[in-house]
Amino acid sequence: MAKPTPLKRHPSLHHLSHDHHHGLLLCWKIRQGFKLDIEPNRIKDYCEWFWKNHLQTHFEEEEKLIFPVLPEDDPMIKQAMSEHKRLRKLFSTWENTEKNLGQIEEELEKHIRFEERVLFPVIQEKATSSQLEIIAAQGDREKFVENGDDPFWIIVS
Repeated sequence: MAKPTPLKRHPSLHHLSHDHHHGLLLCWKIRQGFKLDIEPNRIKDYCEWFWKNHLQTHFEEEEKLIFPVLPEDDPMIKQAMSEHKRLRKLFSTWENTEKNLGQIEEELEKHIRFEERVLFPVIQEKATSSQLEIIAAQGDREKFVENGDDPFWIIVS
């Protein structure tokens, strides 16, 4: 079976794809937390930190700079906006922590895969050079810095 070729990402979108990588790591950390039987509130605390320090800003950047490349009524933009709205709710409403964590893990991973495999290829094809320059300028922001206060996902032997 042939190995799938990596997706070619326009350089102006690299910083957003790096954000997506860290989002997928969050999903892995949640799964790992469940696997290691970590108390759900510890995982929740990390998720809240991740949302506040990384994901919230990432969503805002996409909505302000990426999504306007396509028409507002484009089905892919509608889907992405709907998923952002749903994820915002999951990160802010913690009625059932364990259930929420499971939904965040599942829905965030699906959302990132959709953006990387479906939406971003269309965005980089349709964006004008000036739009890509504006998007690229956002890549100068601070790089991801891990919160090592409680690395619950690491197996301690």
